Amino acid sequence: MAEQQKIIIDTDPGQDDAVAILLALASPGELQVLGVTVVAGNVPLPLTVRNALNVVGLSGRQDVPVFAGCDRPLHRESVTAEEVHGATGLDGIDLGEPALTAAPGHGVDFIIDTLRREETGTVTLCTLGPLTNIATAFTRAPDIIARVKRIVLMGGALFEGGNVTPAAEFNIYVDPEAADIVFRSGVDLVVLPLDVTHKALTSRAWIEGLRALGTRAGAAVAAWTDFFERYDTQKYGTEGAPLHDPCVIAWMLRPDLFDGRFINVEIETQSALTLGMTVADWWRVTKRAPNALFIGSVDRDGFYALLTERIARL
Repeated sequence: MAEQQKIIIDTDPGQDDAVAILLALASPGELQVLGVTVVAGNVPLPLTVRNALNVVGLSGRQDVPVFAGCDRPLHRESVTAEEVHGATGLDGIDLGEPALTAAPGHGVDFIIDTLRREETGTVTLCTLGPLTNIATAFTRAPDIIARVKRIVLMGGALFEGGNVTPAAEFNIYVDPEAADIVFRSGVDLVVLPLDVTHKALTSRAWIEGLRALGTRAGAAVAAWTDFFERYDTQKYGTEGAPLHDPCVIAWMLRPDLFDGRFINVEIETQSALTLGMTVADWWRVTKRAPNALFIGSVDRDGFYALLTERIARL
């Protein structure tokens, strides 16, 4: 059995974030979730916090604290994605009012305090949304940067192009300055861009299989996916929809399911045309030093088998 890995999940739930959180909380043998920090992104912060509390509650894990973090990007107006995720950010099934309440204190302080408390090189940051909380923590407490084991993040795109502009993926576009701070930080980065998440499409059989589990978690994931799917199938003309954020947790659990290249990735923060673009040197045409493992492919069937097996545990 592999050693249990300590993680902080930083998130802006979102249906796919919710599935990622459930996947992590269903895997206590491999992952010790120290806490969930929430950021504004898919919807404004009060809703992302509410959604995170509901998802953690749904998992049955009372031991995982949820912290509210930054409510807006570092230097820009908020950009949200209700057209994708619905008015609540978690449309598809009504989970009601959360039974859990947010932990006292700010998510950024929790990140800083946890990294200072835990042994150096033992905590991985799993980021599923805009990188505002992480960049704020790094800026406020530069001493923690060297203490991070790695950052595994969903964000960016290269060959797939962007999903919010022709060049930019949502999580990076919302707060490109935050992403720039993180990508320049020197922390080991594993990047799961649209290039890989668009190869991890849902199927009708998989969704119905989850529904057939007869559990609250299975029903919720099926309902979220049904809702989420309608947007992407229309937009991309595909049979299913990509489950972006669970790829982060799946990489933590089964990195062997993924393949990528260690390359240089820089964030565009100036251009009106390509703001938020992840300029990924896939073909190594620059002399810039590699700073990220940029994932390009996934074993789709293995990924969905892992999701089913874990969600069935809840």
